[in-house]
Amino acid sequence: MSQKIVRVGDIECGSDELFLISGPCVIEDEKIMMTVAEQLREIQERLGIKIIYKSSFQKDNRSSLNYYNGPGLEKGLKILAKVKEQFGFPLLTDVHYPDQCAPAAEVVDVLQIPAYLCMQTMLVVAAAQTGKVVNVKHGQFLAPENMKHPVKKIEDSGNEQIILTERGFTFGYNDLVVDPRAFYHMARTNYPVVFDVTHAIRKYGIPSADAKGGAREYLPVLARAGVAAGVDGLFVETHTCPSEALCDAASQLDIRYLEEFMKPLIELHAVEVKYRNTLPELA
Repeated sequence: MSQKIVRVGDIECGSDELFLISGPCVIEDEKIMMTVAEQLREIQERLGIKIIYKSSFQKDNRSSLNYYNGPGLEKGLKILAKVKEQFGFPLLTDVHYPDQCAPAAEVVDVLQIPAYLCMQTMLVVAAAQTGKVVNVKHGQFLAPENMKHPVKKIEDSGNEQIILTERGFTFGYNDLVVDPRAFYHMARTNYPVVFDVTHAIRKYGIPSADAKGGAREYLPVLARAGVAAGVDGLFVETHTCPSEALCDAASQLDIRYLEEFMKPLIELHAVEVKYRNTLPELA
């Protein structure tokens, strides 16, 4: 089967060009959002890599009612619309409930299904029926070959604009493990595959405000492994001051380091593309 190309703005996801999904985990103060967008635009221009701006208006899986979960649908979409108007990025945001899909689709280019919710039929179908690109994050509990099931639900709803994102497995022991075989299995769906490297380093059970709640030292090796394995895009949450971020403070990458972080990955991707079709099917 030939690789399907999923167009997001002017980005051809699934082509030979690596793309990046990046932005703060959750929508915070408008100044932070715009500052990150401005710096991402500069990085895009210098590196020549296409970027989808990501931030969530709601994070509904926080482990405590006391933790910030976003500004909500209406306010959050207004800020995202301003980012798009000023900087021209295509946008991606999470949806958690079916009734959020249609209003979010009026503003953003990609509706993201959170990992925990990837098997929720009503949510997946509602997202698919908007006609927007749907990015389904791989559930931490699901064998990667079983991602074919949410894919089929989206296709059966009349939408073949699908991206799949890997973010690691958890076995209930507060840690995530990235198995490179997942990239292979998810690619067998024929849709573009993204590696969410910053969520893959989270330590469950430890608040993200605690520095021990993430393991940034693994970011380079995991990202390089994913790119070498042939992913189509990378997902890197970034912030102007991660230690002060209101969500995923221990795992977001300081935007000051994003450009240097991406340089070897872009070069490695070019090598992978050069050799990706030189071996026969070994199965």
